[in-house]
Amino acid sequence: MFFGLKFKNKKTVKELRKNQNLTAMELADKLKLDTVDILKIDDRRLRDIAEPLRSKLTPILRGDYMDNMTWL
Repeated sequence: MFFGLKFKNKKTVKELRKNQNLTAMELADKLKLDTVDILKIDDRRLRDIAEPLRSKLTPILRGDYMDNMTWL
């Protein structure tokens, strides 16, 4: 990531999920939720989601989980 660029929370969850090349099923597996729950919040903006779920979603949609992979 470039410094100075801020993570935009005006985009929908679906846009952010597609930018990380994640399907709804893959995102649900990472969050340990049902796929139906992800599809319900897919069309909502990230800032409109309740705080406990938003704090779980943000690192995954930002791509922070990729930093922990040792083979890269």
